[in-house]
Amino acid sequence: MAARGFKVGVAARRTEALEHLKTHNPDNVEYMAIDITRSDAPERLSMLIDLIGGMDVYFHAAGIGYDNPDLKPAREAEIVNTNSCGFARMVSAAYRYFRDNGARGHIAAVTSVAGTNGLAGMAAYSASKRMAQTYLVALEQLSRNEGCKIAFTDIRPGWIRTPLLHDGTKYPFEMTLDYAVERIVRAIDRKNRVAVIDWRWRLLVWLWRLVPDCIWTRINAGIMIGR
Repeated sequence: MAARGFKVGVAARRTEALEHLKTHNPDNVEYMAIDITRSDAPERLSMLIDLIGGMDVYFHAAGIGYDNPDLKPAREAEIVNTNSCGFARMVSAAYRYFRDNGARGHIAAVTSVAGTNGLAGMAAYSASKRMAQTYLVALEQLSRNEGCKIAFTDIRPGWIRTPLLHDGTKYPFEMTLDYAVERIVRAIDRKNRVAVIDWRWRLLVWLWRLVPDCIWTRINAGIMIGR
């Protein structure tokens, strides 16, 4: 987006990569350290919006996910805190910005194909992604009820090769970051309501929805999560 000339505000817990981005786009990138699990995150988002002079699109790509078959409580809670509580904290802040300013806005968020059904070993992750998808539906209904002009895009990728994936493990239908980003940006440009990334995952998700729980719970999840 920055390379295309948009004024971009970027945020993350760690700022090294953000500093690098600004160095290469000094005129149209601003950044700020924001931890979405902290209560001051919406206030810091507001400060970032002021730095770039307003906001037309809010893109939420913050999330964590771990294979946790042992159901270690601290890890389950960490996933839910980031992917559910943090998601609600930031997406609601973006919604309030557009609503309170009477602005035509666009909220785009990365959820996951994992929100389609619960995956063994990834219970908290699957549930948190389903929550995010439902949250966007609820906000879209609220937007229509309140007469707001806010578009919503739910981006649902499969496995993307990032540091969150285990080195040396091959994941089903794994995508490179460049391949996925091109399709994600296209979905945002088109304001697609739901965008499953890519066609292989669209087909698989369609099939997943047809499977009743009594059968789904008997499927070996290892074939879907790269064990």
